[in-house]
Amino acid sequence: MNKTKGFIEAEISKAITQWEKDFLGRGSVSVKTDILRDMIIVSLQGVLTPAEYCVCETKDGILSIKKIRSNLVEIGIENLNEIINEITNEDVRSFHTDISTLTGERMMVFKLSSDYEKKFTTS
Repeated sequence: MNKTKGFIEAEISKAITQWEKDFLGRGSVSVKTDILRDMIIVSLQGVLTPAEYCVCETKDGILSIKKIRSNLVEIGIENLNEIINEITNEDVRSFHTDISTLTGERMMVFKLSSDYEKKFTTS
């Protein structure tokens, strides 16, 4: 494997940012990707809009924003899985995500079919 772990992580971050812009209409402020064992963990900062922060001032508002944002990502899950597969040549077994309405951070975890990190530690 010629590509480094850092290179692949950066490629995933760039691709997810582009997906956000194309699918959701705007990207997050910053994206950081980490490959850990059989997981790809993506941390997206600055996901919420100023209007969404206002809505999140009540419990009902928090639940509403979480549900809407979750539904939007779930609609695009096939595209996200394709992005991960194209970059890593690994199948995504499961996907998990949540958003903090306090910090505006979204976490995405792609669980892969094998220990992808091992490909970078063995030669």
